[in-house]
Amino acid sequence: MRIAYFTEVFLPKIDGVVNTLLRLFDYLEKSDHESILFAPHSSVSTVSSTRVVTFPSIPLVIYPGYYVSFPSTKKIKGILEEFQPDIIHLINPVYFDLRGLNTAKQLGIPVVASYQTDFPGYASTLGLKFLEDPIWRYFRKIHNCAELNLAPSNPTRIQMIEHGIERVHVWSRGIDTNKFSPQKKTSEMRNRLSGDEPDKPLLIYVGRLSPEKRVEWLKALFDAGLDIRLALVGDGPIRQLLELQFANTPSVFTGFLQGEELYQAYASADIFVFPSKNETLGNVVLEAMASGLPVIAPTEGGQIDHVIHGKTGLLFDADDVESLVAAVRYLLEHDEVRKHMGYASLEHLSTITWSNISDKLMTDYEQTIRNGPIIHQLDQSHPHPLI
Repeated sequence: MRIAYFTEVFLPKIDGVVNTLLRLFDYLEKSDHESILFAPHSSVSTVSSTRVVTFPSIPLVIYPGYYVSFPSTKKIKGILEEFQPDIIHLINPVYFDLRGLNTAKQLGIPVVASYQTDFPGYASTLGLKFLEDPIWRYFRKIHNCAELNLAPSNPTRIQMIEHGIERVHVWSRGIDTNKFSPQKKTSEMRNRLSGDEPDKPLLIYVGRLSPEKRVEWLKALFDAGLDIRLALVGDGPIRQLLELQFANTPSVFTGFLQGEELYQAYASADIFVFPSKNETLGNVVLEAMASGLPVIAPTEGGQIDHVIHGKTGLLFDADDVESLVAAVRYLLEHDEVRKHMGYASLEHLSTITWSNISDKLMTDYEQTIRNGPIIHQLDQSHPHPLI
């Protein structure tokens, strides 16, 4: 199979989208599929056997790691005609990917589109609820031009269908349990994350430090007098603000970690706390569970596919910070329950492998190719979600 991918973001940026693509390209190479990736910016020209095509782009100063590009449709069309893909897959289409969508329709190539980020939910969380419906209209217009739409979780699939998006399947995510594992625990990392107090309960958050993640909610754990240590792993636009908010608390900001340091960080903690309620899946939740941690997460978002309340973790009321505090307090007071949840997390993920997930994706591609393209064109007369 020959597959062309379009993504709004790629290396050197590391996030759930990029990590998923890296694993997918590795799988495609081993499975003898041919692929090409179009991105607005990248630090590499190939990944595994996948060629990476980039275009002149402008960095988004307010959001490090993201770029805006205005590529030539003519150039994209020429490259696609030369590559002759059987199918085109748009990863989280917002703007850049629309070049791929329009070119696919011109060439009669079936399109798959993945919905990865809950932008409408982010708008509501950030106090811009009036933007929620216009953003959904924009995404509905894009996704309903695709022959197949993919959601990373069942809750997100339901959400997409409720907002009028058609032909939605689930493309979940796998986890490499050789990398994310309780065996990666080290005393050195626990000392580092706990501020040299390894005997204290250690909670960990991993993810972007940005407003929509609601990391500031974790300050309530200290305000409630819980005797814990907190490690905040990641970076983002509000890191300095968060460091001010968490000043004089027993918390450690590590910055961005990857590789062995990241695996060790998860495994060296006791509980994973995840306050964000607008997640289409939450890859970090799977990473924490594979590391043997119980997860405390909100009742809204794709993570509820995996965080089974009372078994692999605890779910708290997504709009009540006191519910989060109560969930943490419960696990601190019930050590055996916490340990059993960690074991249950490992068992839950034992069959969720990248190979199984990718095999299912190839089956979806094959079916979409057999069905052929639908006759829909993206109306670009009002390309902006606010119009």
